[in-house]
Amino acid sequence: MTLDGKRVLVTGADGVIGSHLVERLAEQHAHVVALSQYNSFNDWGWLEELPSLDQVQVVTGDIRDPHFCLTLCKDVEVIFHLAALIPIPYSYRSPDSYVDTNVRGTLNICQAARANHVEKLIHTYTSEVYGTAQYVPLAPPRLGRTPSPSAFITRFSYPWWWRDPSTRTAPGSRRARLFPQSLRS
Repeated sequence: MTLDGKRVLVTGADGVIGSHLVERLAEQHAHVVALSQYNSFNDWGWLEELPSLDQVQVVTGDIRDPHFCLTLCKDVEVIFHLAALIPIPYSYRSPDSYVDTNVRGTLNICQAARANHVEKLIHTYTSEVYGTAQYVPLAPPRLGRTPSPSAFITRFSYPWWWRDPSTRTAPGSRRARLFPQSLRS
């Protein structure tokens, strides 16, 4: 898939994975729209460190707002959806915030992509979608068996790709898991 000249949206662009992806997309001459979750400090997270930030359009907002998502996805050709709440231990204390962002927010992006006729949606997810590992290494289910993507793809025949970045690492990721190799697929 060539992204040269395409208008590409990256949600979760202010995180470690998202910022590396934004940098790579800018290198490939994509017109990158980078979504950073709004905060009162107007801080763009890991995007602030990008040497190519002047080649990127940074937008602040929240995927939990379906109306914002509709506007955000207008005139976009490809979406890399990485936005999510990730510290799993906290999700046990505050499950509603995780459902609102990771489930409803993802649904908002999917519906906005569909309404705006986005060509392709690439969604990353965590190995946590498989549940607690019974053994290591964790063997993911066969393609098409992850619950969220399967339901949307089946219902709407949408061109959705998804990736589990749990085996990738990159500078700045600490113990986080990373992705950029997926661009080569």
